[in-house]
Amino acid sequence: MSHTQRFMVTAVPSRRDGLGSSGMQNGDSTVRDTENTVPILEYLREPNKYGDGIPKESSPFINSTDMDKEIMYEGKNLALFEEELDRNPMVSSLLNRLANYTNLTQGVREHEEAENNEEPRKKEIKAPQMGTFIGVYLPCLQNILGVILFLRLTWIVGAAGIFGSFWIVFICCACTLLTAISMSAIATNGVVPAGGSYYMISRSLGPEFGGAVGLCFYLGTTFAGAMYILGTIEILLTYIVPSAAIFKAEDPSQETQAMLNNMRVYGTCTITLMATVVFVGVKYVNKLALVFLACVILSILAIYAGVIKTAFSPPDFPLCMLGNRTLAWEAFECAKVSTVGNQTVTTQLWQLFCDSPYLNATCDEYFTLNNVTTIQGIPGIASRVIIDNIWSSYGSQGEILEKRGILSVPALESATNTGLPYVFSDIATYFTMLVGIYFPSVTGIMAGSNRSGDLKDAQRSIPTGTLLAIITTSFIYLSSIILFGACIEGVLLRDKFGESVNGNLVIGTLAWPSPWVIVIGSFFSTCGAGLQSLTGAPRLMQAIARDGIVPFLRVFGHGKANGEPTWALLLTAGICEIGILIASLDSVAPILSMFFLMCYMFVNLACALQTLLKTPNWRPRFTYYHWTLSFLGMSLCLALMFICSWYYALVAMVIAGCIYKYIEYRGAEKEWGDGIRGLSLNAARYALLRLEDGPPHTKNWRPQLLILLNLDPEQNVKHPRLLSLTTQLKAGKGLTIVGSVLQGTFLERHTDVQNAEQNIKTLMGLEKTKGFCHVVVSSNRRDGVSHLIQSSGLGGMKHNTVLVAWPELWRQTDGPTGWKNFVDMVRETTAAHQALLVTKNIDSFPTNQERFSGGTIDIWWIVHDGGLLMLLPFLLSQHKVWKKCKMRIFTVAQIDDNSIQMKKDLQLFLYQLRLDAEVEVVEMLDNDISAFTYERTLVMEQRSQMLKQMQLSKNEREREIQSITDESRGTTIRRNSARAALEFQDRNPDVPNEEAQLIHDRNAAGHSSGTDRLAVPPEGVHMTWTKEKITAEKNKNKESLSPEGVRDIFNMKPEWGNLNQSNVRRMHTAVKLNEVVVNRSQDARLVLLNMPGPPKNRQGDENYMEFLEVLTEGLNRVLMVRGGGSEVITIYS
Repeated sequence: MSHTQRFMVTAVPSRRDGLGSSGMQNGDSTVRDTENTVPILEYLREPNKYGDGIPKESSPFINSTDMDKEIMYEGKNLALFEEELDRNPMVSSLLNRLANYTNLTQGVREHEEAENNEEPRKKEIKAPQMGTFIGVYLPCLQNILGVILFLRLTWIVGAAGIFGSFWIVFICCACTLLTAISMSAIATNGVVPAGGSYYMISRSLGPEFGGAVGLCFYLGTTFAGAMYILGTIEILLTYIVPSAAIFKAEDPSQETQAMLNNMRVYGTCTITLMATVVFVGVKYVNKLALVFLACVILSILAIYAGVIKTAFSPPDFPLCMLGNRTLAWEAFECAKVSTVGNQTVTTQLWQLFCDSPYLNATCDEYFTLNNVTTIQGIPGIASRVIIDNIWSSYGSQGEILEKRGILSVPALESATNTGLPYVFSDIATYFTMLVGIYFPSVTGIMAGSNRSGDLKDAQRSIPTGTLLAIITTSFIYLSSIILFGACIEGVLLRDKFGESVNGNLVIGTLAWPSPWVIVIGSFFSTCGAGLQSLTGAPRLMQAIARDGIVPFLRVFGHGKANGEPTWALLLTAGICEIGILIASLDSVAPILSMFFLMCYMFVNLACALQTLLKTPNWRPRFTYYHWTLSFLGMSLCLALMFICSWYYALVAMVIAGCIYKYIEYRGAEKEWGDGIRGLSLNAARYALLRLEDGPPHTKNWRPQLLILLNLDPEQNVKHPRLLSLTTQLKAGKGLTIVGSVLQGTFLERHTDVQNAEQNIKTLMGLEKTKGFCHVVVSSNRRDGVSHLIQSSGLGGMKHNTVLVAWPELWRQTDGPTGWKNFVDMVRETTAAHQALLVTKNIDSFPTNQERFSGGTIDIWWIVHDGGLLMLLPFLLSQHKVWKKCKMRIFTVAQIDDNSIQMKKDLQLFLYQLRLDAEVEVVEMLDNDISAFTYERTLVMEQRSQMLKQMQLSKNEREREIQSITDESRGTTIRRNSARAALEFQDRNPDVPNEEAQLIHDRNAAGHSSGTDRLAVPPEGVHMTWTKEKITAEKNKNKESLSPEGVRDIFNMKPEWGNLNQSNVRRMHTAVKLNEVVVNRSQDARLVLLNMPGPPKNRQGDENYMEFLEVLTEGLNRVLMVRGGGSEVITIYS
C-alpha cells in the first residue's frame, strides 16, 4: 500500500449482565470510544494493560478456567480444532500466559504484603525491573566479600607468604569462575524459579542428586550463618569492647578456652536475636541490605586509601621485639630499663620476665641474653618488606612468632614460656588448612541466580553480573594479597588477633583514615551476612521440603499464612547453634567449605552432562561454555575438598550418599527430565548397540523371562503367584517383561490398557518383581500372545524364556479356543527357539513371604534339552523361600540301560556342574499297556470324535455334549472297564484277582463340563476288580444300557483295536510316568519335569492337552520345562 495504515484496538469492557457483543443496540454498534482506542502495537507489547481487568493466570502451567473455555470456543475460525482446545490451547492463550509469568523471591514480597494487610493476588502484577548491576552484581559482591577478608586474609598472607596465598586465592577463584560459567549455562537454559542453585541441580541431575546436593547446600548456607555470627562476636569482643567478655582467664594458658566460652554465650544470644528479627520482619533485613553493602564497599575503599597513604606517610604502629621474638604490647614501655632523672629503674616489661623489679633480680635467660627493640609494623609500600613476605612461614601450635633477619642469642636452657608476653600461634598452619579456611570467602556466587524472578532479563543479567562480580572480587583478593605483603611486616601479618599492636585489627592498622572504619564496617558486614544466611537457608529448606523428595522433611515446608518458613527457620537456627558451639571460626570454615564445594561440583557435573548428552532441550543463551571447562571445574572442586580436609570431605560425601540412597530407597516419584535419566538412556542405548544380537554364550545365559498373565474383566491379575515365582526365580537379575493381552481394538480399550498396566505395576511392586510391563490389544488373544512372543524386548535385550500358567479349565472353555491358543503358543516358542515354563496349580505356589523349612525339589530328567531343567532349581534355591529345600534328580532307565552306570555318570556330571543334588535312577521295565491306558485313550478319542462329527452351533454343541456326558458317560466307562478287566484275567489266568488293578483318575470324565462332573474316587486310589464285583458290574451295565440311556453318537466310537496306536503309546507313556512320579515325588515341594512337544499333526492337538493332564495328575506343584534348543549350562569355567 502506498500509505501507512494505523491499526487501532478498542478495549471493550466486560459484560456482567450476561449479554455478549451481539446484545448491543444497533445504534451503539458503530460507536467507538476514542478514549479507549489504543495502537495495536502498544496493545501487543502490554496485552494485560487492556481488556476486562481480570488478571490472568501467572502460573507457567496451562490451566484453562471456565471463562477461558468460553472465550476459546467463541468464533468459528478454529472450529476444526474445537474438540482439541481443552487440552491443546490456542497459541494466543499460551503466549498470554507465558508473558504474564512472574516469579518473585519466595516469601519476601508476600511477607511484606501480608504485614501491610495487602492482597497480593488482587494487586496488579508488576514486571520485574532489576537490572544486572542491582539484581546480580551487587548481591554477589556483598556475599563474596565478607568475614574472611577482614579477619583472616592478613593472617593467611603472613603464614603462606605472597606466593602461597596467591595460589590459594587463584585456585579458589578459578574454581568459582568455572562453576559460574557452568551455572550461567544452566541458568540461561530456561526460567529458574525460587530455590536457585537447588532448583538448577535437582532439575539437571534428578531428585536423588537434587535432594542430596540441595541438603548439602542448605547445610553449607546454615554453617555460613554460624561462621558470620562467630566473626561478628570475634570483632565485638576482641576489637570493639573486650571488657564485655563474661569469661576471663586468670592464667594466660586459659585465654583460648575463655574466648571460646564467650563466643558460645554471645553467639547463642545473637542467633536467638537474629532468628527473632527474621521471624518478625524479613522486610527489615532486605531494607538493611544496602546499608551492609555500603559498609563492605567503604571498608575496601578505606584499605586501598590506606595503602596509597603508606607510600608517603606510613601509619605509626611500632612492634616490640625481644631478640627476634614478637611481644604482645599492651601499653607498656618497650625497654628493659628507663632513666627517671639520674636514676635507672626497671620497666613493666622487666617485671614480666624477672622475679623482682630490682636490677639484681633473676630473669628469663632469653630476656637476659637479647635486647629489646622496636620495628615499624607497617613500613609502607615503598619499603622492601615485600621481599621478606614472598615465601611462607608456617608454624606449629604454641610457637612464638619470630622475625627472620634479626640476630638473637638462643637460650642454653629451655625454660617454659607460659605467662610471658610473647605472641603465640594459636593453631598449626599449613597450606591445605589455609585453603579450607579461605574458601568460604569466595562463596556467594549464586546470589544472582537466587533472584532470577526479580530480574528484568535474567538470561542476560545472571551470566554478566555473576562473572563480573567474580572478576571484581578476585582482583580485590589478589591485589590485597600483594598490597598486604608489600606494606605490613611479616610478624604482624601472622599475628591473627593483633596482640602486638595493642589488640588492634591488623587490617585496620592499614586503613585510612582510621582503623575504626574497618572495625565498624566489618562488624556490620558480618552481622548483615549472618541475617541474610538465616533468611535464605530456611527458604531453601522449604523448597526442598515442598518438592516432597525427602519425606521426613515435609513438615518444614509449612509455615505462616504468608508462606514464611517458620519450622525451617527453627531448624536452621538449631543447626546454626551447632556451629556456634564449635565456637572457632577456623574450625567452622572448613565444614561449610565441604558443603559448598560439593554443591559447586555437582553444578559443573550437571552442565558437563547436559552438554555431552546434547539433549534437545539444552539450548542455553549463554554460549561461552564447554564441557571440558565444566569437567575441569568439577575436578577442581573434588580436589579442593580433599585438600581442605580429607576427613571432612569423606563425612560430607557419606552424608550426601546416605541422602541419595534414602531418596532412591523411598522411590523418588518426581520426574524432572533430568540429565541422569538422559545419561541412563544413552548408556542403555550404548549397551544395547554393543550387545550381540543373538544368543549369548552358555556361561552368560540366564533366563530372560516373558511372563504372560491373564486378566479378569476388571483388568486385575488372575494368578498373582506367577509374579511371586518370577521374583524367586530371578531375584531382580536379568530381563523381566510382564505381558498381557486384551481383546478388542486399541482405540476402544486404550483406557483399559492403562488401567491394566497400572494394576500389573502395582502387583509387581508388591511382589518386588523388577521389570517392565507390556499390555497389548489384539482382535483375538492368540494373535496378541504371538505378537508378544515375537516383538517383546529390544535388540539383543530380548526374552529367551516364556513363563505361563497351565490353563486349568481348558476343557471348560468356550469351544476349543482355549487349548488351541495354548498349543499354538507352545509351537511358537519352539519356532522362536525360546524356552517355555508352564506352571500347574500355580495358586498353590508359595508367596515371597513363605519359607520352606525343609522338603525337596524334584527334577525328573527324561530327555536332555539344554540343561534348563537343572539350572532352574539352582536359581530357585538362591531365594529365601526355597533355600532349605534339597534337590533330587530322577532319571528313567529303559530295559537296555545300565542303571548303576547311569547313576555314577549322572553324579559325576552334577559334580562337574557344581550342583549339589541326590541322584536316583528309576527303572521302567513294564511295557505292557494297561486297560486303564486304553480306557483313557478311548475317552480321549471319543471326545475328539464328538467335536468333529457334531456340526451344531456353539450353544447346541455345548448342551449336547453336556447331556451326553450326564446320561451315558458313567455307564460306558463302567462297561468298558469291566470288559477290559475280564479280558486281562482271561489272558493271564495265573495272576490273582488282587493284581488286576486299574488306576482310576478323578479327571477320567474330564471332557465334560466342570459344573456337573462325575463323582470319582480320589487320585491315587487303587480299585481292585474281583469276580464278584465284575459280575455285579456286568448286571448293572445291562440294566443301564437302554436305548434311552445311550445316544446314537456313541455307536461311532472305535473299539480298542481300532484306536490310534500312536495315541495309545503316548497315553501309555503319560500313565506310566505319572505313576512313577507320583510314587516318588508326591510329597515334594516342587516337581520339575520335561514337557513333551505337541504333535506335528495338528489334528491331535486336543489329545496333546490330555497327555499333559495325565502326566501331571496327582502332583501339587508342577513346573513343566521345555528347552529352547540351546545349551544353557556348562561344566567349563
